[in-house]
Amino acid sequence: MMIHEILPVGMLQCNCSIFGDETTREAMVIDPGDDLIEIQKVLDRHQMRVTAIVITHAHIDHIGGAARLHARTGAPVHMNERDLALAAQLDIQAGWLGIETPDPPPIDVTLRDGDRIRLSDHSFEVLHTPGHTQGSICLLVSSENKLIAGDTLFRDSIGRTDLPGGDGRQILVSIRDKLLPLADDLIVVPGHGALTTLGRERESNYFLRHLHPIIPRPAGR
Repeated sequence: MMIHEILPVGMLQCNCSIFGDETTREAMVIDPGDDLIEIQKVLDRHQMRVTAIVITHAHIDHIGGAARLHARTGAPVHMNERDLALAAQLDIQAGWLGIETPDPPPIDVTLRDGDRIRLSDHSFEVLHTPGHTQGSICLLVSSENKLIAGDTLFRDSIGRTDLPGGDGRQILVSIRDKLLPLADDLIVVPGHGALTTLGRERESNYFLRHLHPIIPRPAGR
């Protein structure tokens, strides 16, 4: 088991995930949108050092603190290249929310579908799931039976598609092809709000009802 703490950050309460290896004390921070002081408190409490920063998509509430975290830790920033243009428009995004424009982080590693990010002996599989944005990704952490879903899938909902780069049909295709084949007992950590399971969303999520059923992977795969 890894250390895993979920910290809602920023005015939109983005779920920032902090994973850590209990032996090496290496940590991965996913979606550090804001509240760097609180993120640092979690890292200090577990005596962890950040070796990777991962962005599920380049909306300001998920990427806004990444440059500061990178400057503080030196850890490389990972993101899908199809969101690079969106990351370059943080000033426009800040204007939508009426907040100060954060610095854009350097993108040290561009992620593609099927890539794996290592944290000590643990592997995070990249699933490219465009639709909320063109570069949206989810991270499958098989050893923890968890899916870090970004803003692709929520409890009882899916990511909005009315912002630049969004595509309503595309997000449903991404969910159908990349997420629904996964196991029912998979714990889903969405970008905002409460945790859920893939099986619950398969049965109860209104937006998934009309997707063609797909045989799920066996548990633990």
